[in-house]
Amino acid sequence: MKKFLKENRWYMLASFLIPLSLMVIAYLTIGIYPGSSRSVLASDAFSQFSNFHASFRNMLLGKQGFFYTWNASLGLNYLSLVSYYLGGFFTSLVIFFPNNMMPDALYFITLLKIGAAGLAFWFYAKNSFKLSNWNTVALSVTYALMSFAIAHSEIIMWLDTFVYLPLIILGVNRLMDDKKPKVLFISYLMLFLTSYYMGFMVGIFSVLYYLARLFTNFKVYKKSIVSYIITSFLAGGTSMVMILPAILDLRANGEQLTTISGFKTEATSWFDLLAKNMIGVYDTTKYGSIPFIYIGLLPLALCIFYFINRKIPWKNKVLYGLVGGLIVASFYIIPLNLFWHGMHAPNMFLFRYAYLLSFLVITLAAWGWEKLDRQNVLQLVAIFLLLIAAFSIFWGIKGKDYTYLKTYNFILSICFLGLYALVFTGRYFNKVPVKTVTLLLLLIVSCESFINSNYMLRGILDDWNYASRSLYTKPSTPIKTLVDQTKAENQSFYRLENLDPVSANDGLNYGYSGISMFSSVRNRHSSAYLNELGFRSQGTNLNIRYQNNTLLMDAFTGIKYNLAKTENLGKYGFTQEDASGDYFLYENQNALPLAFTADPSIDQLKKMSNDNLGTQTKLYNALAGSDYTYYTFLPMREISTSNAKVSTAGTTTTITADGDSEGVKSVSYQVSVPANTQAYLSLYPTDFSALESSTATVTTNGQTREAQINITGQYYDLGYYQNATNVTFTASFSGTKSVSFQSPQVLALDTMAFQFATDQIKENGVDLKVGKHSASGSVDINQAQTLVTTIPYDEGWTAKIDGKETKIKAFQDAFISIHVPKGQHEITFSYLPTGLIPGILISLASLTLFILYLFLKRPKKIRRA
Repeated sequence: MKKFLKENRWYMLASFLIPLSLMVIAYLTIGIYPGSSRSVLASDAFSQFSNFHASFRNMLLGKQGFFYTWNASLGLNYLSLVSYYLGGFFTSLVIFFPNNMMPDALYFITLLKIGAAGLAFWFYAKNSFKLSNWNTVALSVTYALMSFAIAHSEIIMWLDTFVYLPLIILGVNRLMDDKKPKVLFISYLMLFLTSYYMGFMVGIFSVLYYLARLFTNFKVYKKSIVSYIITSFLAGGTSMVMILPAILDLRANGEQLTTISGFKTEATSWFDLLAKNMIGVYDTTKYGSIPFIYIGLLPLALCIFYFINRKIPWKNKVLYGLVGGLIVASFYIIPLNLFWHGMHAPNMFLFRYAYLLSFLVITLAAWGWEKLDRQNVLQLVAIFLLLIAAFSIFWGIKGKDYTYLKTYNFILSICFLGLYALVFTGRYFNKVPVKTVTLLLLLIVSCESFINSNYMLRGILDDWNYASRSLYTKPSTPIKTLVDQTKAENQSFYRLENLDPVSANDGLNYGYSGISMFSSVRNRHSSAYLNELGFRSQGTNLNIRYQNNTLLMDAFTGIKYNLAKTENLGKYGFTQEDASGDYFLYENQNALPLAFTADPSIDQLKKMSNDNLGTQTKLYNALAGSDYTYYTFLPMREISTSNAKVSTAGTTTTITADGDSEGVKSVSYQVSVPANTQAYLSLYPTDFSALESSTATVTTNGQTREAQINITGQYYDLGYYQNATNVTFTASFSGTKSVSFQSPQVLALDTMAFQFATDQIKENGVDLKVGKHSASGSVDINQAQTLVTTIPYDEGWTAKIDGKETKIKAFQDAFISIHVPKGQHEITFSYLPTGLIPGILISLASLTLFILYLFLKRPKKIRRA
């Protein structure tokens, strides 16, 4: 091994550094570099992934647990989040970057993953094909910079897959050819530990590849069947420490499988394979995209050459052609497409398995290149010319389905095909030395890959926009300063929310517990109930937002602090404590603790369908043992409009831009607010699907609050009024030409009733001391009660009363609760992800069995007489 590394060190270094360097240059062309004004991540992924990685750094520093985090939407199974978003071995590098430099950390990690993908492919190609060293490097460059990888580079967790895929296929080859299973076992294990999601796709592909290769020479390879099955299953078993808890969490909180609703996929057309093999073609990674399959014009031509070369057995062509055909068919056939996605339709970023076709193309290209010699090189030249003809014909007939194609895509593709044809023609006539041809091909391939990568990045820039780095770094110091202050002031658990957040996942970065979160890993039960209580979390609960709810929900969820860029917050019970930078810190005098006792009849509490105010009222009265009326509606009067027409039909009010303009539409109202009232403007859309990115901006008393209508709650704060007041406010809307609401009106919260009820609930409050994976406290009650918490229910929680385990119930299918007998008791809640212990045991057993299997496979020494 030492000799191998010494002999090949320069080629290995080139396969790592060339794609990495080309990616750096591509980033530089759009203004991305360490400390630049732009992040390496696109806008929607920017803060989300930055905050996820910041939370992982917090975990490595011991600031939060590895199994559970209190800093994601009330509380969440952190191991499950890690297994989906943060499981890569590169992730631990964030320890070298402070949290406010996560955009730079992700820049370096992205580049390392791309370079590592090139290096991994070089190892695979070097040990699998008989090619010159620099030709192997050329293929490594095209692999690392294939369109799928670069077009999805903002989904940083997927990039690990491209490192392990070639090593897995190398492991399959070594197992079949040399009866050595270690490379396959380790590669499978690393991928499965990194990403069970991509691991599923690669696992299916590797089985198909194995079967195809098996039948190319069944007589020889049939001896590998048992070894392949044992190695694959034991690798899967060893990864159960991560996979089993994730699967059980998905079962509890995952979405339902997608119903097959048709046969052909919606956006695909018959010439997609030609369109997406041109240089620099980016349509979108949102809805309506077609697969990203480009991996270079040279691999494409060599792949075709593989199928026409007579030196390659027809059986091999049929078998590998069937694998490729199945993947291509999956692009068009809905059931097959869903199968690759685990029978769950993706939320944008469609055809997430398309890179498997790219990998197969480059593998077949390498086998084809092995058979290329001076006698058949003109066949390859003819393929380049045929591709020129095919692209030209397609360009002439492409029609309206391919409006995203630009003239430069066609011209660049034709030019590079012509260059390759010239180089290989020169090879045929011996006009260019072989070494020169090799280096020239590497140069052309690198230029082509760079140009394509550049256009992929520009596609992301237009499609999603690379966010401004300052959006993440500028607020970091003031937010952290104020959050750290709240931590210093509190010994018991509390929650905090930011009215002007950087993203929904700020709590993960700054280490505070709140309500907001955006994540594919979530507790759907608690989020669904919070949606019933007025926090917006519709559909599959990927999103939940704190903004635009009422004081009752601030108190119930234990929101003790608000951060805001507003100097006069105007919320009853909130007083300004401090300020830092653009942010002010407010403390809520009515925040409730993490748990409270209530009469056992609360277990029969019913939600009120489609009535969040009614649900809030019933819950609050049940906790307080009261029967208060908290909410009334006040009539409001329209006094002026700007670029807006207001029309009412029944209970629906529609605000439409005046004329053809889609600019800001403003309507001003006046309302008489009684004394001791917190006032809100209620805006509930009639059709969420028509909102797109519509925003509402409400201005009153000189304060402005803006929100995206479809992702935040419906109650826009108009302020607290101790005395009766005539209030004028303006609601402005942008993003669509018109927007419709169900009976917009002003909601009045009686703060006196609210205060009486809150004081009663506080008397029954139970302060719990929170650990990384636990919560504990004491109660002293005169009669048996139900202890209700705002800890999201999860099967991983266990509870003990005075050291004896007791049954946990799911209050409202959302929060953990227990029955407590009368008297003084010590209560302890402990968390361990469901399936973790069995997963560890299965992993240890599988690893032990694999080691034993290797021992039994060792060649036995023959004793000489």
